[in-house]
Amino acid sequence: MLDGCAEAFETLYDRRQGGVYRYALRMTGSEAVAEDITHEVFIELMRDGRQFDPSRGSVKSYLYGMTRHRVLRHLERERSHVSIDAGQAEGEGPTDGRLRSLEDPFHDAARGELVNLVRQAVLSLPPHFRDVVVLCHLQEMNYAEVAAVVACPVGTVRSRLARARTMLVEKLRAREAPPSEERSIKAGQAI
Repeated sequence: MLDGCAEAFETLYDRRQGGVYRYALRMTGSEAVAEDITHEVFIELMRDGRQFDPSRGSVKSYLYGMTRHRVLRHLERERSHVSIDAGQAEGEGPTDGRLRSLEDPFHDAARGELVNLVRQAVLSLPPHFRDVVVLCHLQEMNYAEVAAVVACPVGTVRSRLARARTMLVEKLRAREAPPSEERSIKAGQAI
């Protein structure tokens, strides 16, 4: 690809575009932004591909690192974090057709609501916690790969992931608690 072979670039694009797009989508929650970021990453790769240094990591890590920088810049510009209480985005959730089955529509509806709730909870995490959750659990990267992408030690990845999991559990439990139970929990914490 670095020598100008169009077929090599196409092969690399076919192999990595889906993962880059999914990562950007899961980090931003926006299909349009994910498409733009994916496009920018591969244009940058064509333009400045010689910046890649195989001694520093894999092509996969390099692409995810490029994607991560663009996502973080986008989030910084937007400065709007999605609340777990935010409504469903258009085209998402149990009515979008992806999770329906003819066998048990109630189960599928409940599953769709849960998926949307978890998606919103992940989107509400601060970016440095969201990064490790998306890369480790949704992109299925190992700790070393994630450390290369986010440019931090493996131990930091582990601690961020543990903290992110705790935050997600807290957010999801808060959504499950009935309002009267939430008040009694808060009253108990005040004592």
